[in-house]
Amino acid sequence: MVVAGRSGSDTGMGQAAPIVSVIIPVMNEARTLARVLKEAKRVHPRTEVIVVLNGSNDGSERIARGAGVRVLHFPEALGHDVGRAVGAEAARGDILLFLDGDIPVAAPQLKPFIRAIQRGTDVALNAYSGPRVKHRPHPVNVAKKALNAFLGAPHLLGASMTAIPHAISRRALEQIGARSLSVPPAAQAAAVRKGLRVYTVRYVEVGRTNPSKPRPSGALTSLIMGDHLEALHALMKEKGSRCGFSDGGRRREKLT
Repeated sequence: MVVAGRSGSDTGMGQAAPIVSVIIPVMNEARTLARVLKEAKRVHPRTEVIVVLNGSNDGSERIARGAGVRVLHFPEALGHDVGRAVGAEAARGDILLFLDGDIPVAAPQLKPFIRAIQRGTDVALNAYSGPRVKHRPHPVNVAKKALNAFLGAPHLLGASMTAIPHAISRRALEQIGARSLSVPPAAQAAAVRKGLRVYTVRYVEVGRTNPSKPRPSGALTSLIMGDHLEALHALMKEKGSRCGFSDGGRRREKLT
């Protein structure tokens, strides 16, 4: 993946090679960024923190550079998922942990994701399934559970790479490619199809802590649904129109 507009990278190459790379897309997160960075630095003694600063004009850059982390700067907004892919390309660690700049998560809640990768997991997921509603299933939750079922991984329930925190191994990155991270459900589908070890690690509540941002009504739901359809389309191309599920005893070829 090559994304135009990168400038002002801080490499930090003078230090020992990191074991963990924490990747954080940031667009106008000055209110929460310092807390996110403080916790990210605590996940492992040899950690690099990569802030993918994109489209920010609120002081986030000053906070990131003042914290001494690596900064990949883009003047235009990339979208969180593309920011994660860009950060993954630049990462030097064997473990990649993905966070968001607007959701502080305490280091003790993040360390289990690191330990899971160290113990052989390739994709360590938050057991969070999506927004909770009282009277009807949320379409995002349905999409997540349906994709995992089609992948033959119903044990994942609604866990998804759309939610932070999650971590991946260097092996997973090499097999699915950084570009796939720009569509998280497609990346997850690729990981499962390639036989990588994909598991939930623990539940981290990120729904209530995620501050609402102005956006067109239903835009986020539409985006996530589209991502899941893209992942399902790739699966159908590989395994057929029924994704490998039986057609039972129906002899449809007899119909004219």
